Amino acid sequence: MEHILVLNAGSSSLKFAVFDRAAEALHACGIVQNLDSPEARFVMRTPEGSNSCALPGATIIQALDKIIGEVSAESSLAAIGHRVVHGGEYFGSASRIDETTLAEIERCGRLAPLHNPRSATVIREVLRHFPNTPQAAVFDTAFHQTLPPKAFHYAIPHEFYAKHRIRRYGFHGISHAYVGEQAARRLGMPFSELSAITVHLGNGCSACAIQRGRSVDTTMGLTPLEGLVMGNRSGDVDPAMHAFLAECENLSLREVDEILNHKSGLLGLSGLSNDMRTLAAAEEAGDERARLAIDVFCHRLAKAVLSMGASLEKVDAVVFTGGIGENSPSVRERTLAQLGVMGVRCDPALNSSKGLGSGGRISADDSAVPVFVIETNEELAIARETLKTLGASSL
Repeated sequence: MEHILVLNAGSSSLKFAVFDRAAEALHACGIVQNLDSPEARFVMRTPEGSNSCALPGATIIQALDKIIGEVSAESSLAAIGHRVVHGGEYFGSASRIDETTLAEIERCGRLAPLHNPRSATVIREVLRHFPNTPQAAVFDTAFHQTLPPKAFHYAIPHEFYAKHRIRRYGFHGISHAYVGEQAARRLGMPFSELSAITVHLGNGCSACAIQRGRSVDTTMGLTPLEGLVMGNRSGDVDPAMHAFLAECENLSLREVDEILNHKSGLLGLSGLSNDMRTLAAAEEAGDERARLAIDVFCHRLAKAVLSMGASLEKVDAVVFTGGIGENSPSVRERTLAQLGVMGVRCDPALNSSKGLGSGGRISADDSAVPVFVIETNEELAIARETLKTLGASSL
């Protein structure tokens, strides 16, 4: 049986999923995590069960070889789709992979040095294994290429945009588009008519304003550091903080950047963890810094949701997704409590059950704007975009 393989190369992991040829039924999924470390491990789940094994020290190529070995043992591949973090201004949609596509992905490596080079490495290796199998690249930034100039320009000398394309790009586009489409379906309207605010909350977090099915604003910018408070990332800070910290602590700008990207956010505020589950338990036990971290997270999120509304003519829905967005009733409740100016009201019972029995709706009946919890599925979205880009009838 032929399948579609989806590959998602991260900075320290390689996720995969295998769908049927129509990109509907999931055949298998898994991850090789903690790459390049003694803790590297392969995990695979199928409808029949799961299996895992240690792969100590595995590189991304060794992880890919393991995945290909497992997948090829059970099926042949009709197509392969790759998640690529950064497509710059070159890619406004998914693209069939050829040498031109690969060259542009590598050129965007300057904008996403932890991700694009690894994606390019995976793509080249997969081409070596499957030279005759059509492949597509699906970009996290592509959905945001519809941002208007007033939303993507920084107020810096224009020459820096002209020379270096320094601008706001946005990320998590695959997830925002997917849950936006799902929200439109639940509201009984075409995606092309939906205006909504989608919030993707995981270790990385971003909000997006969707107008008539198109992204018109988002919180992440040139890099994924801008915007909301995240697991390890600070989100928005005063730009002068870099120079101030460098002087106060005798740090280089690169060291300050490392602190803001890897030692800040929930981890930096709490001094405990970047995991919302750990912080929620610590708060319950009376840890004040855990409480502070969650309070700051929710406050900044509420401000961002309200700011996204400034880019919309109306708000048909607010949507929570991602690991925190889907699984933390407390974060949702505390955030929605600060959106009273929008007329939003949370239903505590629906919120605690993630909208069980109401199609994911967690807002009260008299809420001015419906609020949903919708599980994201980036791998399925990538599989569908791969089919659309390559032409399902040609596979």
